[in-house]
Formats: sequence, C-alpha cells, structure tokens
Amino acid sequence: MNTQKTVFLILSLLLTPLAASATVRSWSGDVSVDVVAPDGRVFGQYPTHEPRRRNVYRNYLLAYPGADYGIRVRNNTGRRLGVVVAVDGRNIVDGSKSHLAAGERMYVLAPYQQATFEGWRTSRNQVNRFYFTESEDSYAGAFGDRSAMGVIALAVYRERYVEQRRRELSERFNRPGPAKEDAKRRRSAPESADALSRPGTGFGEQTHSPVRLVRFRPATRAASRYFIKYEWRQTLCAKGVISCGEPANRLWPDAADDWAGSEDYAPYPPEQVY
Repeated sequence: MNTQKTVFLILSLLLTPLAASATVRSWSGDVSVDVVAPDGRVFGQYPTHEPRRRNVYRNYLLAYPGADYGIRVRNNTGRRLGVVVAVDGRNIVDGSKSHLAAGERMYVLAPYQQATFEGWRTSRNQVNRFYFTESEDSYAGAFGDRSAMGVIALAVYRERYVEQRRRELSERFNRPGPAKEDAKRRRSAPESADALSRPGTGFGEQTHSPVRLVRFRPATRAASRYFIKYEWRQTLCAKGVISCGEPANRLWPDAADDWAGSEDYAPYPPEQVY
C-alpha cells in the first residue's frame, strides 16, 4: 500500500524577523510557535507548571474577545517538517475532527521557513480567519464538537525518508567495536473557573491565502506536540495563572488595556459560523 500523503505547503514565506516580545515565548524545539495578531503583536503565553512530558509542550494563552489571530510557526531545522494544526479539536485544513495523527491533512514547512496560519482553509486560495469568540459562536461548536474547545494544538512530523537515512548512517558509523564498547561502559558507569464562559475560535472573514500541493511522507510518530490552552482574562485570574489583584495604573496601561480598542470593531455575526 502506498503510504505517501498529499498535503499543503504554504507558498509565501514571511521574511520579516521575529518580533521581540516580553511575553513567554512558546518553546524552541523543532519548531517555534506563537499566536499573533494581524499587526504582528504576540499574544501572551504563560507556563502551566505541570510536570513536563518528553516532547510535549503546554502553555496558557490570554485571549481577547473578538480579536483576530494567526498561528505563527517557524521551522528551526534544516529539513522539511509536516505540521498538523488543530483549533478547538478541528483540523484547520479540512475542518475534520483531529487527533493530530500522521494521516491527517497537514502543512509542510521548508527548512527554516516561517509561516502564519490565519484561518480555516476553504479552498486552495483562501481561508476564513480565526477570531476569539464564545464557544457557542465557534466553528467547532457549529458541528456540535466541544471535545477540545479552547485548545490550539500542533503535532510536528519529520519526513520519513530523512529519518530512515539518519538511522542507516548512525548504524553504519556507530557499530560497537571494542574501543566504543569500553567508552560506552565508562559513560554509563558513573498540571474554580467552570462557571465562566468558555472561549472558542470563530469562522471569520474570508482572506486570500494561496497554497500548493506537495508530496510529503511523514514519520509514523510525531516528533513533538504543542498545546496552547487559550482563556479569557478572568479565567486566568481565577486559576492564578496571571496576577489581577493590583489596581490599574491610569498613566501606564497594562496589556489588557492595550487591547481595549479591539472592542470598537464590529464583531462577526453568529450566522457566519456554518
């Protein structure tokens, strides 16, 4: 059986440098992940302080009602990577219920490429934008799926032939001889806001976003997984993730005040979720 998968590759590279940010940056493994506004500002992320599992990364994110956002991913390696991206448990390429599996539709990033995924893909040339909204107005909610509401999730897959070639080279040059066995022996000897409203991601305005199809054969297992749980400010306050006890400074607004202008924009109507 042919196991090759046809997936999407973002055409346009984002060549602008990564914006400096005082917020918690999301990791630095095979990929770097940020959630960004249309003007490039980075949404604040905060560690969960849960025991970390190997190659699994989790953060909280402070979401703002009605704000558009994109998921900015940078390939930090010199090889192609496949990235399955799910928002609220739905694959952002085809809208299906996602389990972050290797057989799902995914984006492919060239070596050291950076791309921003701005919405639900509705054709090869367009997406409908992500925006933070109530779960009742969300894209996943329209399908009756609330199993992973409020979570941005990514699974990173290395290309299979690259992994096979690396193993072959490793086996060829690292066959244990007497000297290597002696060295190996020497080295080895000495994670209550339930009453608050739940956020989700809406199906926003249509925007131009061309891609092309490429061949990519992903490894069987994901190299790493990334989970960002986005919540409203009051929820993160209640959980103790951020400190909200100090009064606002009228001459030095905090991050929430900086975003207050987003409430002046017209919200997306619920009828657009379908």
